[in-house]
Amino acid sequence: MTRVLVAGVDTSTQSCKVRVTDALTGELVRFGQAAHPDGTSVNPQAWWDAFQEAAAQAGGLDDVSALAVGGQQHGMVLLDNQGRVIRDALLWNDTRSSVQAEALINELGAADSTDSDSGSGSGSDSVGRPDNADGANNADSADIQARGVARWVQAVGSSLVASLTITKVAWVAQNEPENAERIAAICLPHDWLSWRIAGYGPVESGDAQLDALFTDRSDASGTAYFDSITNEYRRDLLEMALGRSNVVLPRVLNPHAVGAIADPYIAGKNVEGGCVIAPGGGDNAMAALGLGMKAGDVSVSLGTSGVAAAVSNSPAYDLTGAIAGFADCTGHWLPLACTINGSRILDAGRRALGVDYDELATLAHEAQPGANGITLIPYFDGERTPNRPNATAQFYGLTLENTTRSNMARAFIEAVLCSQRDCLEYVKALGADVQRILLIGGGAKSPAIRAYAPGIWGTDVILPHTDEYVAIGAARQAAWVALSTDDIPAWELNIDEVLSSSPTPEVYEQYARYRA
Repeated sequence: MTRVLVAGVDTSTQSCKVRVTDALTGELVRFGQAAHPDGTSVNPQAWWDAFQEAAAQAGGLDDVSALAVGGQQHGMVLLDNQGRVIRDALLWNDTRSSVQAEALINELGAADSTDSDSGSGSGSDSVGRPDNADGANNADSADIQARGVARWVQAVGSSLVASLTITKVAWVAQNEPENAERIAAICLPHDWLSWRIAGYGPVESGDAQLDALFTDRSDASGTAYFDSITNEYRRDLLEMALGRSNVVLPRVLNPHAVGAIADPYIAGKNVEGGCVIAPGGGDNAMAALGLGMKAGDVSVSLGTSGVAAAVSNSPAYDLTGAIAGFADCTGHWLPLACTINGSRILDAGRRALGVDYDELATLAHEAQPGANGITLIPYFDGERTPNRPNATAQFYGLTLENTTRSNMARAFIEAVLCSQRDCLEYVKALGADVQRILLIGGGAKSPAIRAYAPGIWGTDVILPHTDEYVAIGAARQAAWVALSTDDIPAWELNIDEVLSSSPTPEVYEQYARYRA
């Protein structure tokens, strides 16, 4: 039997990775990677250039039968009628729209209940959806902000923080009205890259074929103008942000539908019928697919961000707004808590102490749990969980005696793990039955992270083999489409070890006192 090759593309915050993979076994065949520019506002052309470089490093895609793109969520890509990018994309970690997030929460909270519920499908007859969260709907007695949070959760699964796309649209509408007027289509990073791979792009005149844009429900669920229960856009909510809703939004595909056929100059030139492009998805959902996660599994991913995500057979509604009720790539849901500050906390510690990652871990091992009373609250770039967009990092408990390099190193590493423990606690509080915790991402390579995680999280931690799980998930989805099977291809997950250590509850208790 001729081997079928598929490609998984991970267009992340930091880089683009292309993984050419055997569709039947999941075996890595070729790989390429190219860097993305730093910053929270990026010209999407940089993603296209990085994709082409990564694909070339991977030996090209001429022999690939299917591909899928997993991408950083929430990034706002605005296109005009000619398919031209209107302005740099605002990424998930750009917090300038925190004011707009609060304003939209309050606007929905202050709205008449009939208006706010229209089109949401809310009520006890909806699948898994709570009854009206504003109780008696008494505007005189209810708190507008709390009611707004609950209404957003009812409508789209998540309350608003600056990361979510709709807040960025509102920021453009208020601060760049000329750009807002030009908007003909709004899409996300993975949507835009899939569209370009299909051969579309800016045109001098005529039809730019914006209607060819497509996405999946996992990425769409992070916009805050898509309802993953009905699988429909909430254009009424988009109109609140933009002042109009007559823009093209990507078609939302089923989990293993075909979105397009790739331009043969880009992929599939040597494949009969060409290379099909699968729906793709958001990076966290793709990582879950790459790990083969089931209900009861929680992944903690330490990358640029820190994410605790749980697979759920039913939608999650956290009326406090702490958990984002996203969809996954398989038709289920992926409630998650996300921090803006992930493994970059380790980068900050490394720079501050003038050491590399291994030396940071060695220093930390010289200190006791709790860093002799030093606690770092690591909100260097503001924070999303908890929602503190304007916060900065703070050290607590410093004395002349305990201010040593080893204690400081320990405090940096414990801050990463305690911040993710916050996320885990939010997920558990929502009722997730946590059976396994899987630790992935660049931060998982740190020997100190591996050593301290079980003690701070209070449970054994599974360490899958270090790999590019977003790209693997994208490749697995591509294989699902290429092989035309009802079930997701069964690829083996390689586990390096199960991490165990003595519980250190005092570390998180100390952190929680200062974080509060």
